[in-house]
Amino acid sequence: MKERHLIALDLDGTLLTDEKVISPKTKETVLRAMDEGHIVVIATGRPHRASINYYHELGLQTPMVNFNGALIHHPTDHKWDALHSPMSVRTAHQIIEACQNLGVRNILAEVKDEVYLDQYDEEIMSIFQTKNDPIHVGQLQANLKSDPTSILIHPEESKISLLRSQLDEHAELIDHRKWGAPYHVIEIVKSGLSKAVGLEKISRYFDIPENRIIAFGDEDNDLEMLDYAGVGVAMGNAINELKDVANHITLTNEEDGIGEFLSDYLNLNKKAM
Repeated sequence: MKERHLIALDLDGTLLTDEKVISPKTKETVLRAMDEGHIVVIATGRPHRASINYYHELGLQTPMVNFNGALIHHPTDHKWDALHSPMSVRTAHQIIEACQNLGVRNILAEVKDEVYLDQYDEEIMSIFQTKNDPIHVGQLQANLKSDPTSILIHPEESKISLLRSQLDEHAELIDHRKWGAPYHVIEIVKSGLSKAVGLEKISRYFDIPENRIIAFGDEDNDLEMLDYAGVGVAMGNAINELKDVANHITLTNEEDGIGEFLSDYLNLNKKAM
């Protein structure tokens, strides 16, 4: 009998193609792994509302990590011990003021699935997949009154380095990550949070040791998760920093990297003995 593994999948640039879909081959391989008893979870920087469709497409019934670890919950079992770790609204307002002083294009704050956008912008609403969701548009300093799960900053590309250096001054309060291309977005969550925090909680729940945790990613918000997993796998399109900490490098998200790796590593093309 094969040993059961916990498989953690990042979404953008990893499970999803550049067209934001799961390729047929990767989907078939992930489903085969589940059929053989392996546990599949999604671990993403996206909010619940922008990841739940992929969760249902794979037929998952497992916990999910959203907002880079700021929300760890179970979409189909509300009795599961969820963990929501927002930053304080006071900290959020300090960050918002600092970003506005720098002159960023826009700022979006999320309280779980409730969305607050500083300035109306069709493009950014499309990027963050909030166009059809209830959204509060207007001055964040006045509208945001609850502790936010995350803050998303949309700066000019030329200001990213300066912005991140200024955010480092708040390192005791927040962690910040950069999204991959084509989105020049900085995501901010409470300090100490990462996908690894969620993966550790889920692995304890299923009693899966670290050496049987397989994690896939492509960006700097996957660093801790791949470092924590016994089998950290960087996509072929991953940033170099992630490839440096990974145990393995697979093909790109456009080349069915997840499917190729799982088929080989878990011997999915062979019948279980």
